[in-house]
Amino acid sequence: MNSRAYAVRDERSLAEVVAEIKDELKEFIQTRVTLLQSEFKDNIASLKQALPLAGIAVILLGTAYLLLTLALVAVVAVAFWGNPYAWFFALLIVGGVWLLFGVMMAFFAYNQFRSHSLVPKKTVEVLKADKMWLEREARSHV
Repeated sequence: MNSRAYAVRDERSLAEVVAEIKDELKEFIQTRVTLLQSEFKDNIASLKQALPLAGIAVILLGTAYLLLTLALVAVVAVAFWGNPYAWFFALLIVGGVWLLFGVMMAFFAYNQFRSHSLVPKKTVEVLKADKMWLEREARSHV
């Protein structure tokens, strides 16, 4: 008799292997997407709490800025009191100082934005680790 006909098959078909790889890939992608979504949800939740407070702070700070600027212009105008252009010079001097400070702050803010990325760091690190793992697995099976 043919002993081959009664042998137990330990090998899987190509279709089974492909289906298993497809399922694992779906699970892998779903896990990474879930990680990315949870990271974005955490960021948005913290922003939702801080946004109203930031709006109130901007209004109060803007009002204080305008009042203090008017007071500073009045003080500088007193220095030029006898001159018919006293208010012009005061506004010019205070405006120039604010312009200088504004340019400096914009430069610092620009450098801060350049040094920080909006890309989710945890997700990118996990994806890099996954890439390295896949490369090791591919090398070990070749």
